[in-house]
Amino acid sequence: MQKCLVVFLLFISLQVMGQEKKEIKTEDYQNYSVDMADQMRENGKIYVLVGIIGIVMGGILVYLIGTDKKLSRLEKEFNS
Repeated sequence: MQKCLVVFLLFISLQVMGQEKKEIKTEDYQNYSVDMADQMRENGKIYVLVGIIGIVMGGILVYLIGTDKKLSRLEKEFNS
């Protein structure tokens, strides 16, 4: 029963999330500039953003490695 409900809600959510299709024009292919990135690069803020992303990814990596070490230690204690 619960699986049927999950599948039903999944199909409903797919219908709700559908978006209106937008027509692509030839001018869209000529637009190579990204205004936000260009402005951030001019102000030097892009490096701050890249640094923050690096710190967050590094933190996630350290957390995963620490968790893996703890899990390995617990597995060794459980097996012995």
